[in-house]
Amino acid sequence: MKGLFGGLTLGTNATVQLEFRRADRKPVKAASIKGKGSETEQLPLYTNKDSVVGEIRVANTPGKKVEHQGIKVQLLGQIELKTERGTPNDFLALVRDLAPPGDLTSLQTYSFEFNDVEMQYDSYRGLQVRLRYLLRVTVSRSYGTSIVKEFPFWIRNTEDVPPPPPGPQPPIKMEVGIEECLHIEFEYDKNKYHMKDTVVGKIYFLLVRIKLKHMEIEIRRRETIGSGSHARNENETLAKYEIMDGAPVRGESIPIRLFLSPYDLAPTYKNVHNKFSVKYYLNLVLVDEEDRRYFKQQEITLYRASDAQKSAAPSPQSSTAALQPQSESPSSS
Repeated sequence: MKGLFGGLTLGTNATVQLEFRRADRKPVKAASIKGKGSETEQLPLYTNKDSVVGEIRVANTPGKKVEHQGIKVQLLGQIELKTERGTPNDFLALVRDLAPPGDLTSLQTYSFEFNDVEMQYDSYRGLQVRLRYLLRVTVSRSYGTSIVKEFPFWIRNTEDVPPPPPGPQPPIKMEVGIEECLHIEFEYDKNKYHMKDTVVGKIYFLLVRIKLKHMEIEIRRRETIGSGSHARNENETLAKYEIMDGAPVRGESIPIRLFLSPYDLAPTYKNVHNKFSVKYYLNLVLVDEEDRRYFKQQEITLYRASDAQKSAAPSPQSSTAALQPQSESPSSS
């Protein structure tokens, strides 16, 4: 990954470049971030309590002097909501002054350090919310437009999960059905998974009196911004996995093995800075011969584990609920 960013002419008389570095001089890690469509973006990668260190180069256009009222760099953490477009909420704001007022007549290089920065929230790009971190370089001017250039970077944090209790762990069971027509038991190994984990389970058909033609399981993500009567939800289906094609019979058992690593997932987030939450669900969908759809969803928790960490099985839970006809309404509410 190239450490040098910028280089575009800003205003009419100056360029700004920034190079991310590490205090120990090792290369800065890079994160490959999914953009629109099939596009990906390489961004410098940090984690909570890291020091953000680098070098800024400001140059005037040859033969032209740039008068300024000072040069500074800010480290910002922002949450941008779709409903508040154009007005980001800053939850982190640090500043370093690089140069006092003066004239820029040649290339100037400035080193900066933000040590042990509190960056507890992960970077996130969703359907209706974006949480981002950036360095903003400003060359202030008393007349005309100040020169401003932004350099984004990415934050990923891991979660420490306690080890599972010794011995085999009982599975989690969820019973779903339609009275006197269909009774299914959905059994899976746990409800908390790291993002490279595998969902392992089984589906048992205890009663089948309607003609089913296929069944699938979905991974759904729900973003919620706001709270109470002002809450706005946006649902997104991230993956579909067909687990049955054809009519089941009573007593039949179907195994499930769903790998999470191929999908674009982020951890579960709960009320981030009182602005948004992100939840995940396993959605079981059944379709009968008349194309009527029935579903039942179960919330799961996702977390990012360190490379050396193994996931832990949570305490078992059981629930019983009725399958519901699947709504065809839009995903947002």
